[in-house]
Amino acid sequence: MHEDDDKGAYYRSHLSHVIRAANLLKLSRVNTFIGRDQGLNMEDNIEKFKDLWPSIIYFAEEMGVNIGIENCPMYFSNDEWPKGQNIAYSPAVWRQLFEIINSANFGLNYDPSHLLWMQMDYIKPIYEFQERIFHVHIKDARVYKDKLNDYGVLANPLKFHSPKLPGLGDVDWGAYFSALNDIGYNGPACIEVEDKTYENSLADRKKALIQSITYLKNFQA
Repeated sequence: MHEDDDKGAYYRSHLSHVIRAANLLKLSRVNTFIGRDQGLNMEDNIEKFKDLWPSIIYFAEEMGVNIGIENCPMYFSNDEWPKGQNIAYSPAVWRQLFEIINSANFGLNYDPSHLLWMQMDYIKPIYEFQERIFHVHIKDARVYKDKLNDYGVLANPLKFHSPKLPGLGDVDWGAYFSALNDIGYNGPACIEVEDKTYENSLADRKKALIQSITYLKNFQA
C-alpha cells in the first residue's frame, strides 16, 4: 500500500513475482510489509487493506507460500515521516488484519526490538499469535530514557533509541527464546546487523555476525 497508486501497484506486482519465484524455488516463506497510505488515517488504511491485500494472500495460498509481515512501523528517516510506511506494527492492528484475511498463509515476521522501542510488551504477543509467527528476527535495541524523556515518543525514533546487536541492548533474550520454545517455534531465526558500531567496514560486519552467534549460543537447545 502507498499513497501513490502507481507505486503501490508496482510494489504489489513485484511481490507477486517474488511469491511465484518462491514457489518455483520450493521456498515456503516470503517476508514483506503491508505498506501505508500516509494521506489516510489508520481506519481508512484498514479499508484500503481490505481492497488490496486479500488477492495477494489468496495467490500466496495457491502458490503454497506463507507471507510474513514484519512488525516494523518503517519510521526511521525523514522521508518516512510522519506515520511510517507499514501499518502492521502492533497487536491491535494484527488482530484486525487477521480477522479480515483469516488465512493460515498470512502471518508475522516477528521482531522484538520494534515493540521494545515503542514501549510495548514483546513477549506476550508471542503466545497470542503463536500460530501466525512464520519467521523471527534477532535484533536488539537500546532505549535511552534520558533522550526519550527529552524528545518524547512522537519524535523520530532514532532520537531516543538505537538498534544494537543481540545482547547489547534492552531485549531480554532469555525470556524471548523461552517464549518461542514454549510455543514450539522451530522456524528461521535471522540475525539483523543494524548496529552503527559495526557498520564501518565489511570486517566490522563479519565481526558483528561472529559476536552475535557467539552470544546466541547461550540459548542453543
